Order: sequence, then C-alpha cells, then structure tokens
Amino acid sequence: MPSPNDPTDEPTDQYVTAFDPADGRPSEAIVTAVAARLERDPTELSPLYDAIDPGALNELVEHAHRKSTDSVHLVWFTYEGFAVGVRSDGRIQIEDATAAS
Repeated sequence: MPSPNDPTDEPTDQYVTAFDPADGRPSEAIVTAVAARLERDPTELSPLYDAIDPGALNELVEHAHRKSTDSVHLVWFTYEGFAVGVRSDGRIQIEDATAAS
C-alpha cells in the first residue's frame, strides 16, 4: 500500500511523450503532442514558429543527439499555454505553463 505522501498518488499536469531523435523531427512531434493534450487537431494550433524556430529546434536536437551520446541536452519554451521541454534523447515533456513557473 502506498504511503499517504507517495507522489505517484498525486494528480499531475505533466504530459510526457517521445519521438525517435535519429529520424524524427521534434517540431512535428511537439505540435502533435500539444494537439493531443488539448484534444484538438494540429491544424487548429497557432504556428510553432510563433514560439520557436522549428528548423533551428530540429537542427539543435539532431546535432545534440548525434554529437553527444553520454549526455542529454534540454530546451524549454512556451507554446499554446504550455511549457514544452524537448530533450536530445527524444523525450518531450509538456506542462501547464502557469504550473511550471
């Protein structure tokens, strides 16, 4: 039986998903994940480039993944009211931006 202070029993506002950094594009994975979190079609969201340069993000994650196998790099930005964290190992974390601050 979990203890009363067990954090796994507490509700969370985090959404975690992943993409394959070897052949996936983080920009596309982010839009898809945020749309899923909002239960909306990706085409209904504001353009990602309003929050971050998608091409630069893709290149940064690809480069970090290719060059550094012993560490993970992380980029955070705000998109559609969420704090979005993208790691070079393919993990994407989406949190309510007000809860993340």
